[in-house]
Amino acid sequence: MAREGNLEAPTRHPLDWQNPAFYDQAALYQEMERVFEICHGCRRCVSLCQSFPTLFDLVDASETMEIDGVKKEDYWQVVEHCYLCDLCYMTKCPYVPPHEWNLDFPHLMLRAKAVHFRKGQTKLRDKLLTSTDLVGKFCGIPIVAPTVNTVNKIGAMRKLLENVAGIHAEAWLPEFSSQSLRSRLRVLPDDTPAEPAAGTTGKVALFATCYMNRNEPGPGEDLVAVFEHNGIPVSLVPTEQCCGMPKLELGDLEAVRRAKEKNIPVLARLVDAGWDLTALIPSCVLMFKQELPLMFPDDPEVQKVKDAFYDPFEYLMLRHKAGRLATDFKQGLGKVSYHAACHQRVQNIGQKTRECLSLIPDTTVDIIERCSGHDGTYAVKREFHPVAMKIVKPVVNRINQNAPDHYGSDCAMAGHHIGHARADGSAPEHPITLLRKAYGL
Repeated sequence: MAREGNLEAPTRHPLDWQNPAFYDQAALYQEMERVFEICHGCRRCVSLCQSFPTLFDLVDASETMEIDGVKKEDYWQVVEHCYLCDLCYMTKCPYVPPHEWNLDFPHLMLRAKAVHFRKGQTKLRDKLLTSTDLVGKFCGIPIVAPTVNTVNKIGAMRKLLENVAGIHAEAWLPEFSSQSLRSRLRVLPDDTPAEPAAGTTGKVALFATCYMNRNEPGPGEDLVAVFEHNGIPVSLVPTEQCCGMPKLELGDLEAVRRAKEKNIPVLARLVDAGWDLTALIPSCVLMFKQELPLMFPDDPEVQKVKDAFYDPFEYLMLRHKAGRLATDFKQGLGKVSYHAACHQRVQNIGQKTRECLSLIPDTTVDIIERCSGHDGTYAVKREFHPVAMKIVKPVVNRINQNAPDHYGSDCAMAGHHIGHARADGSAPEHPITLLRKAYGL
């Protein structure tokens, strides 16, 4: 009889995506049946996302009330609700490696998405939504950006967009900035002086990310102000493409490889020149710290970038341990409701944002460790938006009960989804923005 796991730290096996057997649908179905049988007998993950209730409903409605009574084609209903948040793997499942049952639900869903994509069954809408560089480049044109932003606020146009493109008429959509973050920040020379501490070099290259570059550049400027106030020079990564996370979630692994081949050489050169790396979107950080190393475990440049990539608040708290974090805060923040993003939680760095904000006098931080259900694209799709609103409801209830002076998330899109669900006219604030406010910068 197999023992339960979680007595040892979860370990992740490399993703065998370049093996032709990875795309064998019969083998995929066999593995899905094995894993779903275990999940059905456990059911601990039922509250995390819609994948598990969907699976358990299929089982309970079948003739046998077991996995063997579920049609294989219905497995895809489970797959389409998984947005690879990784929380089942990291926080709930007792059978992850090194347990002998070797259960990795997110990577099994990723494999299914890759099979689906390779068979040409992916919707055009989903391909476009995950083409963040292409969409951002067009919609960020100075003349186009205000037009797109205006159209997205017109109810009749949103209803048309829903009917034509499958984008839910009531979902929050990000605005586009006509002045990108890349046009606002500078690239510093390699010989920029810095003060190393606590394993950090003391100078940081910022990976702008598609969203912060084209949609919400303000927090990027806030990060530069906060870091430079702490004696940490910030340079902009000279060139970049999307990190690849949207295409990973789509199952387009070749597109992930292409993005990797553009980004990794640039980032590795920066590491060689003495720069540490960071990004303001937790999913982008996770891409370089976990997903690319699992896809390319034998690439030394990928490993080099992984070792130099930090969450912004992880970086600040490392410096704090060495006495290198300024604590000359000018104002308290009062009550802060802080939503911990899923892709930050699975980095296994601890509650660094909460720890950092808690250093501010006259500030109390209520941390909410529950998924918002946004995922960048899941919450805007016509068929999934109602589910995303259901998933975010407990987060909203917690914030409303706390009645905070400020609320937000390290994932800016999750923050806006929460604000949209609150529907009270309030606006989320990124934690780095709150830190800058506390410094009075």
